[in-house]
Amino acid sequence: MTTTPKVLVIGLDPHRIPGPFDPAPVDAAIEAATASFRDRGIEAHDCLVGLDGADDVPTVVTTLQSHPWDCVLIGAGIRRNEELLPLFEQLLNLVHQHAPTAKLALNQGLNDIAEATFRHLPS
Repeated sequence: MTTTPKVLVIGLDPHRIPGPFDPAPVDAAIEAATASFRDRGIEAHDCLVGLDGADDVPTVVTTLQSHPWDCVLIGAGIRRNEELLPLFEQLLNLVHQHAPTAKLALNQGLNDIAEATFRHLPS
């Protein structure tokens, strides 16, 4: 009996980014990744965090504890911004603590969210 792979995508919530920012491209990329996961029979969940960080740690911890994750992706929007390095480190440590057997995936941008996780899942 095979189990459905479970993927968690942790990224920035495009609706919680201050300033003049259009969330539509990020929303579209999340929808496209969700469709790719669904097409491959992968159960995927998004855990979107804001830049204010007020409620994000408990949400991330609860989400990490909710399933045995096969792969966790931390989005490029968090990793590629030097100002968010402390958040990236915090997320890495939370994944390490609460999902120690999950593979870690890192995407390059909005267009390879699903593909980055596929590298770490059985085909």
